[in-house]
Amino acid sequence: MKRIALSSLSLAILAASGAAHAQSSVTLYGVIDESIQWVHNAPDAAGHNKNLIGLAGGNLSGNRFGLKGTEDLGGGLKAIFQLENGFDINTGKLGQGGLMFGRQAYVGLTHEQYGTVTLGRQYDPLVDMVQPLTGDNYFGSTFTTPGDVDNNDNDSRTNSGIKYVSPVLSGFQFEGMYALGGVAGATGSGQSWGAAATYGIGSFNVAAGYFRMDNSSNLADRVKADGWAANSTSNNMFVSQINSAYASAKSTGNASVAAQYVAGPFTFGVRYANVQYKPDGYSAFRSTERFNVAGGFLGYQLNPALLLGLGYIYTHGAGDTSASYNQVSLGADYNLSKRTDLYAVAAYQHANGTQRVDSTTTQTAGASVGSYGVNSASSSQEIVSLGIRHKF
Repeated sequence: MKRIALSSLSLAILAASGAAHAQSSVTLYGVIDESIQWVHNAPDAAGHNKNLIGLAGGNLSGNRFGLKGTEDLGGGLKAIFQLENGFDINTGKLGQGGLMFGRQAYVGLTHEQYGTVTLGRQYDPLVDMVQPLTGDNYFGSTFTTPGDVDNNDNDSRTNSGIKYVSPVLSGFQFEGMYALGGVAGATGSGQSWGAAATYGIGSFNVAAGYFRMDNSSNLADRVKADGWAANSTSNNMFVSQINSAYASAKSTGNASVAAQYVAGPFTFGVRYANVQYKPDGYSAFRSTERFNVAGGFLGYQLNPALLLGLGYIYTHGAGDTSASYNQVSLGADYNLSKRTDLYAVAAYQHANGTQRVDSTTTQTAGASVGSYGVNSASSSQEIVSLGIRHKF
């Protein structure tokens, strides 16, 4: 009888354990995106323009490997987490500056009625709500802003972020984030903050928001980093010659809006961003540089497997120096299955005006397509990528 009682108790414990396990889930996922890429007007070691042919990963989607999970706590409340690693498919190196989980790393609570609170390394509100309505969401880096001056291609992520996302209320949803600088006696040093909202009704969606990133207020930190300090809560987005001279900015402010309309097989999208790089006494420039970005894209779902795209972006920088960039992009994405697709993307950019090189030097504006960071010594540049993407 004693053995039977113990067996019954063991079965009860196992059943309870199984019930608890059934209420939780952990998902392993990833994306592998690789292409053969041709670049016209890419610099060689001596700075002369040449043709470049090589392998390039992460065109439509950044390469990643991650874990995400939920635990049902009852009453509509769940614990959630996500750990996401980025990597270079051609070298095996960690992405995002060599961070273990450089793309995302957060934990939080979510409730179906009250919304979601998360803490850790995360995307900012503009990336969450405005970017999905732009061409970059469909065709990636080739369809994004020259130099990614407005972080449309997610080059910057935010550390130590506290984020709240509301539930969807009659098509409306909003989000707010604040990232703690964590400097004793200087609460605002390196902080980031912003908010965004989106509204959808039928086939129409619109989103808008603002995000500000502050550099460190400590001169030693900024000199050591040659501009944007590593202890700022938001990573820098100075990926090309278009905006790299403004890495010593005291702060950047980004106001963005985008709208999208779906009509049968067609998807129409437009967007606008105003980004300001503001200096202080520690900066290598003296006047605020403003980038105004206006763009649009057209997607055409030719059949269930094939998506075609056309995009145009006009970017104008003014204040410290003045330059304009016109970029036209083309894309085709063909699904072999739900998880594997083939793609072809291309872009042409023409630049004119003047770019800042450093605190004392300017130059004739050179082109740099999308967020690839390939700085041409010429006023024009073309990029073509033929690739494959697999999701798991």
